[in-house]
Amino acid sequence: MQTPVAPASPAPLVSRRRRFACMLYEAVLLFAVVFLADYLFDTLTQSTHALMFRPGRQAWLFLAIGAYFVISWRYGQTLPMKTWHIRLVDKAGAIPTVGVRMARYALAWLPVLAGAALVWAGRQVTGWPAVFSLIVFAPMAVFVWSWFDRDGLFLHDRLLGTRLVSTR
Repeated sequence: MQTPVAPASPAPLVSRRRRFACMLYEAVLLFAVVFLADYLFDTLTQSTHALMFRPGRQAWLFLAIGAYFVISWRYGQTLPMKTWHIRLVDKAGAIPTVGVRMARYALAWLPVLAGAALVWAGRQVTGWPAVFSLIVFAPMAVFVWSWFDRDGLFLHDRLLGTRLVSTR
């Protein structure tokens, strides 16, 4: 008679500290992604400065960054996530589908845009141009929800049923 095998316990969630460190490393790699995508955009459109075709450039960079994440998450990890032993999984512990990965990318922008809107509003209220320098903190707005979530998840992970788990 075989002894029943206990189901594997789910991988532990990753701490905010590790997610933040991974995010900083991700920003360094995104510099290269943005640089190459922008170079390609400038080459194809023959634009001579960054304000030419600005809406098109912003849309192009949004798509390029999205492609980087959606394709990398196909394997469960970006390079920084691999370095920090972090993997993206769904509720079942599998790699999320392409639709979920695309939705995760899009939803992750909501707190960032809300943070940017707060910076803009602060500039409007105070009239101080230097307030715009606070825009560098807008990406940190993604962490706000995690302080209130019972599991410390990001809002987009809570909504989509995805998790960032440790691979250690």
